Amino acid sequence: MTEAAGIVVALQANYLEVELDQAPDQGPSRLLCTRRTRLTHRGEAVHVGDRVQVEAIDPVQARAVVSGVEPRSSWLTRPQVANVSLVVVALAVDQPAFDPDQASRFLLTAERTGLPVQLLLTKGDLLEEEQRSALVQRLLGWGYEALVISSQTGGGIEALRQHLQTTELAVVCGPSGVGKSSVLNRLMPHLGLRVGAVSGRLQRGRHTTRHVELFPIAPGARVADTPGFNRPELPSDPSELGMLFPELRNQLQSWPCRFRDCLHRQEPGCGINRDWERFAFYQDALKECSDLSRPSRAG
Repeated sequence: MTEAAGIVVALQANYLEVELDQAPDQGPSRLLCTRRTRLTHRGEAVHVGDRVQVEAIDPVQARAVVSGVEPRSSWLTRPQVANVSLVVVALAVDQPAFDPDQASRFLLTAERTGLPVQLLLTKGDLLEEEQRSALVQRLLGWGYEALVISSQTGGGIEALRQHLQTTELAVVCGPSGVGKSSVLNRLMPHLGLRVGAVSGRLQRGRHTTRHVELFPIAPGARVADTPGFNRPELPSDPSELGMLFPELRNQLQSWPCRFRDCLHRQEPGCGINRDWERFAFYQDALKECSDLSRPSRAG
């Protein structure tokens, strides 16, 4: 076999790890690849999740060269993953403590992709049933049906597995220390991913995942583990913000505001209901977006 198609499942320094759609007879299914120089000259970057063509396959050394990249169906900038079909936002119920501001920022980032979003609450065993139910109801008011899981007890893991097995490529993202790698280890014990503890003083997780990597969870279904980070940026365009909040988006669908350029901040005549928990956060986010979009003055 001199040419084949596959998917980039990991990046290692200047190399790409490509999993072939069909492995050659008695040959490796996973190849360590370089890029053709012409891809760089054309400005064609190659990322995890990209569908690619490879050539010059060396089955003995398990090496090849990526010669082409197929068009992407979707693209995430942070983490950088192509062809994603589901964004899973993982947030801990405790250790680190649930932070509504941080949670909202991650959810807004996920909503910006335009892809389906699944909210995952990890470390569910750290709360009593009444506390868990209260948090789930709170997030339902935000517009999300959260799935509560525990890597310790296994609670909710099978429900998550069934969901991910029907998804071509799901990206699991969230703050450091919420247990993303622990969840994947529970789903796929053979992975043995490195996990870390949470800093007691700062209640921040230590980074254990250093790069994006795809793992098969079922035929035709993969899950991406991603490095954690703690404070996603808001969009720079204030007018984009409203549609990223399900609570506001649902109102606009059933009762459109009569002002085309309204930002729904309590303007006279705006018909949007302000009686929702995150309205204050929405107002603060609008101000932050406006500050980001305002050109800075030198001197």
